[in-house]
Amino acid sequence: MLGGMFMFSAVDTLAKFLTGTLHPVQIIWFRQLGLLAGMLILLAIHGGSILRTSRLGLQLCRGVLVIGSALLFVFALRYVALADAVAASFVAPFMLTIMGALVLGEKIGVYRWSAVAVGFIGALIIIRPGMGVIHPAVMLVVAATVLYSARQILGRMLSATDRTATTIAYTAITGSALISIPLPFVWQSPESGTQLLLLFSMAALAGAGEIMVIKALEVTEAVVIAPIHYTLIIWGTLYGYLVFDQLPDGWTVLGTVIIVVAGLFTVWRSEKKAAAQRDAPTHST
Repeated sequence: MLGGMFMFSAVDTLAKFLTGTLHPVQIIWFRQLGLLAGMLILLAIHGGSILRTSRLGLQLCRGVLVIGSALLFVFALRYVALADAVAASFVAPFMLTIMGALVLGEKIGVYRWSAVAVGFIGALIIIRPGMGVIHPAVMLVVAATVLYSARQILGRMLSATDRTATTIAYTAITGSALISIPLPFVWQSPESGTQLLLLFSMAALAGAGEIMVIKALEVTEAVVIAPIHYTLIIWGTLYGYLVFDQLPDGWTVLGTVIIVVAGLFTVWRSEKKAAAQRDAPTHST
């Protein structure tokens, strides 16, 4: 999981760098190329059985959400510092909590609702709406997290009937097909071998990161590795400084710390509740 987060941060860095010369649609197309390659590897390992699904509509819808989320995020990267964009994206776990309650009917206690409220306060500190500190395009990041959270909700719904590999396969296929539609209208031939190398490196890193995360989820529970997601801010800050000479200001750091603490508290509460349910005595008649 840690390796996957490192890879995804590198992908975001390359995407931001490439937005200076290429259209976001073309950048996302190459990123999807890596995910598609990862899917082909899974297909080679598991065979055609991973394409069997009884909920094709939900699988296709998830692929659409993935592309929408990625496009919004990359468009935002044109104008927003990498670390700021990553920090703003950390509202996703709280969006997921709200959607889980509204869509899946999950019971959310007062502690988790409190964590959601605190997390959004942290997000407001980062974004500081109306103050003109961070480019308004940061709201595209927030919109991307809404689509990302909806995609995760669909993933939970699909997990009841489909394997993880099946969901990843359909996401890769649907996303690649969808992003290929507008590609001819924005395509720009790479200006140099270096640019082409960066594009294929981004694709390779995206595919590798996806496979690492899938493997991590296969060998342990999601709640165990969920906190590792927050290492994105470490890599995002490091890449942002080394590549773009950008560092988050003190308020962004404060907001990020608040969000991370609230997020870790939510994970801890979820694990504590799950442990209590596992340890509870069972009664049979």
